[in-house]
Amino acid sequence: MQTIDITLTVNDQQQTLPVKSNDTLLEVIRDYLDLTGSKEGCGEGVCGSCTVLLDGHPVRACLTLALEADGCAVTTVEGLADEDTLSPLQQSFIDHGAVQCGFCTPGMLISAKALLDENPSPDRQKLRQALSGNICRCTGYAKIVDAVAHAARPESGCPDCHTKDSGGDHD
Repeated sequence: MQTIDITLTVNDQQQTLPVKSNDTLLEVIRDYLDLTGSKEGCGEGVCGSCTVLLDGHPVRACLTLALEADGCAVTTVEGLADEDTLSPLQQSFIDHGAVQCGFCTPGMLISAKALLDENPSPDRQKLRQALSGNICRCTGYAKIVDAVAHAARPESGCPDCHTKDSGGDHD
């Protein structure tokens, strides 16, 4: 199959890659760029584990053709951290026990980042709505919602335990 060169800015680094016309953005991210944080769960755009930001908007990378992303900026879960320092959102997931098996976590983090970029102080209903397209099979979502709420308003402490941040002890 013939290849077509596309140019993407992935996690602030420009990449020019030869892709096949039927390659998905997820295949390019995982197989060509070796960024394996984004997962393929369902391959149908239902589970959300492949969510990435495309020009700042969350998209299902398993349904997005790589050709559609030509010239765009892509942010994967790897792009949230600053070198060896986790983003406050990532740290909040750890502090609140929101990472279970970890399969849904990249998509949850990216969806949460998109929400917080648009609305830095969402209420819990908006939070749940923004995360509703991401399926977690390990938890009842409470810890995930708590983690995002805390990342949005760290000065208020953990919203459900009603304490100030106690250094990650939110069990």
